[in-house]
Amino acid sequence: MTWLYDFTLTEWVFIGIFLLLYILFLTRMINIARKLNTRFAGIATKLIIRTLYFCLLIIAVLGPSFGESKREIKSVGKDIFMLVDLSQSMDANDVQPSRLAKVKFELKNIVEAFSSDRMGIIIFSSESFMQVPLTYDQNALNLFIETLNTGLVPNTGTDFEPPLQMALEKLNDEDSPVTQQKSKVILLISDGEDFGENTSEIVDEIETSGIKLFTLGVGTEQGSRIPTRTGFKQDNEGSDVISRLDSRSLRQLAADTDGKYFEINETRNDVSRLINTIKGIEGELRDSRQVDVSANRYYYFLIIALVLILLDILLSFKTVKI
Repeated sequence: MTWLYDFTLTEWVFIGIFLLLYILFLTRMINIARKLNTRFAGIATKLIIRTLYFCLLIIAVLGPSFGESKREIKSVGKDIFMLVDLSQSMDANDVQPSRLAKVKFELKNIVEAFSSDRMGIIIFSSESFMQVPLTYDQNALNLFIETLNTGLVPNTGTDFEPPLQMALEKLNDEDSPVTQQKSKVILLISDGEDFGENTSEIVDEIETSGIKLFTLGVGTEQGSRIPTRTGFKQDNEGSDVISRLDSRSLRQLAADTDGKYFEINETRNDVSRLINTIKGIEGELRDSRQVDVSANRYYYFLIIALVLILLDILLSFKTVKI
């Protein structure tokens, strides 16, 4: 048995007060019984009951813990990189309030779902940038998610190759605690307009490495105009540019790496399915440690003490009613 609190001077003071008052009480009761020429043996019963529940109350205050005291806790997790397209087309509002705003909301749900896994964020358009390295810090992830906007990257088109290459290099880093490729995941989020020329080569590398690549398409086939500070984005002829979800390239990326394609549009949201799919991937054992799991069992002693207090109230004797 272990104790939550130490036996201190406070407990000794209460014991001292109890003994002093009860000695005075016993002396008074015995003197009364002798003067009345009656038996005072019942007082001994009271003494035993009150001593018992007083001791039980002291034990309850100290917080006794017993039972199984140690348990092995295994830490199992995955490494997940989220690649977020910040090209200007992500400002389109065919998904309300906009494609990017919806992605930011769902990213927070994804982060919350994988609290025991390391997660990182790479942002991209025509180039890629490391926004958040792999980390367990959910607060940091959510903070950077909140700051995502299309002004963070050059907007000269969308190329999937740079972010995929960066994610692959970071996941294959020799210093990574995760060594099993099956426990590494890349999630590419985009409206699917890929203008890169070398994407197929990096996809082959990802497929060979055994890392899972999932894609999340955001937008609609009907598409919408792209808002700018002065109105809407226009082409060289002065016509409004309509951005539409191109799911074909995203579906192909997922198929080539034995992954899956998911989508967010005006009537469909596959984020829950995405989360469940990633959760189904076997994580890697990071470490194993012994933790103290013994519980404070004070209530056992407290209940018995309360029963004895009730018994004390109900019992009475002829010499004097206590």
